[in-house]
Amino acid sequence: MALPEAFHAIAARVNNWGRWGADDEIGTLNLITDEVVRRAAAEVRTGRRVPLALPLREDGVQTGMIPGRVNPLHTMVQINQEIFGPGTVACSDDAVTMGLQAATHWDALTHVSHSGRIYNGRPAATVTAYGGAEFSGIDKARHIVSRGVLLDVARARGVDRLPGGHAITPEDLRAAEDLAGTRVRAGDIVLVRTGQMRVFLAGDKHGYAHPSPGLSVRTPEWFHARDVAAVANDTLTFEIFPPEIDDLWLPVHALDLVEMGMLQGQNWNLEGLSTACGEEGRYAFLLSAMPEPFVGATGAPVAPVAIL
Repeated sequence: MALPEAFHAIAARVNNWGRWGADDEIGTLNLITDEVVRRAAAEVRTGRRVPLALPLREDGVQTGMIPGRVNPLHTMVQINQEIFGPGTVACSDDAVTMGLQAATHWDALTHVSHSGRIYNGRPAATVTAYGGAEFSGIDKARHIVSRGVLLDVARARGVDRLPGGHAITPEDLRAAEDLAGTRVRAGDIVLVRTGQMRVFLAGDKHGYAHPSPGLSVRTPEWFHARDVAAVANDTLTFEIFPPEIDDLWLPVHALDLVEMGMLQGQNWNLEGLSTACGEEGRYAFLLSAMPEPFVGATGAPVAPVAIL
């Protein structure tokens, strides 16, 4: 089924193809300039560090809904082995098999396509079985350090967790800005808290998966207007799931990644950050969030740290 006219109208309004040149592969990460990072460093006041990644483990968030996206399978390949002979230093080594988007991760701009295209108008066929993404793989998304802003939508609405059917709107984002006492500015990385992570942390990963609150199809225009560099949240699917519009699957992915060229992240644990920001009375911080640079990958794990 073809994407509806309303989708294409939004796509035209947020489209960044060619904005940073025909050869560009990183999209809105171009907005993280040296000056943006210098100003972001000024947000560090106490040095309090808040990790935002889920542990990589076999009983992680993946339910099997997406074929091949397996939780980490950890194997010891040698244990206390004296590889240089008896009496020498012994080594232990391990290996892991996992979906690169199994837990806390960034989606690369090549994670989805629509109408046969990926970001900057390149053919979707440039993603192949042999080399992965020829353009805009996650390895191109380097130096992701900027000012982070927590938009705690759940707290702004006076709840611990948004209900599963809640589609976050621009009005919700503005209310969370008011709570934060700051305004999202160009080059920021925005973290949107729904509270859905609480479901997973309580042991219900199927309930965590769906029904899930998430970003509405109305939000890409808000992020585009603010020149946001990247967005992440605390849900499995990023956008509301099941979808807010019947039979329109992953429209926010397509608008963010394909049209805007804006990285999005999922499964970020924002619970500790929500507590820390509430205690500190401020919601902006220095954020370090570099993905593992798997060449040609359409996503990668990340272990983000917010520094207040």
